[in-house]
Amino acid sequence: MGPPLAVAGPQGPWQQVLDTLAEHGSVIAHGLLADWIPADPEGPGLRRMLGRDWDRYHAMRHPPVRERFAASRLLLKHVAARVLHAAPHTVELAYHAGGRPFLRGCDQIGISLTHTEQLLMVGVTRRGWIGVDAELADRPMLRSGIERQVCTPYERTVLARVDESRRNEELVRIWTLKEAYSKAIGQGMRFRFNEFGFGPSGRPVRVLRPDGSPGTGDEWSFGTCRVADRYTTSWALYDAGFGDTRDTAAATMLDEGLVAALTADPLDPYAVTAGRAA
Repeated sequence: MGPPLAVAGPQGPWQQVLDTLAEHGSVIAHGLLADWIPADPEGPGLRRMLGRDWDRYHAMRHPPVRERFAASRLLLKHVAARVLHAAPHTVELAYHAGGRPFLRGCDQIGISLTHTEQLLMVGVTRRGWIGVDAELADRPMLRSGIERQVCTPYERTVLARVDESRRNEELVRIWTLKEAYSKAIGQGMRFRFNEFGFGPSGRPVRVLRPDGSPGTGDEWSFGTCRVADRYTTSWALYDAGFGDTRDTAAATMLDEGLVAALTADPLDPYAVTAGRAA
């Protein structure tokens, strides 16, 4: 699928995103929080952009949480808008029972969202399901003893063989893969992480049973890479086997009357911008 692409605000680069989507049927984009913070956090433009998420956003009392929530939705809506050939404010997010976001009325498109510290990242696919996750590469996980709760017996054996200087880095990689896979299948943290696992670095990545035997087939693909020199990012992609839905324009997938209602007034005076106000 290729590594995540940097998107430094609403200006893009969007052609690179569209080219990657055309080539692979999936794309992952990441941005920095400062580039996506809305210029007017209480303005009508942001309210219109967030849509149904506005009340949830407005109820948040902790400013950093509010900023990250708004910025991540702006990034997701701008990426999705390019895929759908629609205006960002017309993209409507909804949520499954487990909290996984989806594009209302566009079931052919799979999406995923993650954010940590200053990093925002979204994944979009036309092939099936996608999950993305990111963590600080040096997050101290081993010292917390978390591997005893989230790793399978096989993974603990593999970790014990890794040089101590790299062991925490390897655990962060495994953790992000678990998060990405669980997001892709719509389970999140409800799926116990010690019931599935992954093998060591340097081997083809696939889901493994607790004893290390294969748990999935070729319909799943995974990847991990470092982003912005500070973050370990992973993704999980499930190919549903229906091919690439190349025509993803909202005008094609949605009812004509609904499209007209959503895309009315293209010169919206409340168009939202991102980035801190001067």
